[in-house]
Amino acid sequence: MTEQTQNNNITLQDLVTVVQIIDACSERGAFKGEELAAVAVVREKFNQIVKANMPKEEPKEEPKEAEAGV
Repeated sequence: MTEQTQNNNITLQDLVTVVQIIDACSERGAFKGEELAAVAVVREKFNQIVKANMPKEEPKEEPKEAEAGV
């Protein structure tokens, strides 16, 4: 197997990067008006995959009164 075939997996970070690239291009006016709808659909699909697969942040536990020295 070549290095190229071994590295064909798309990661969550790759999708995050694609969304960021689309946002940067949009801010810089890189898309024509008739392209915007298609770009928005693809961006939203990628963004939903990213949101669904991001690790959930654990809620921070408040220190108990005894542990807080109160």
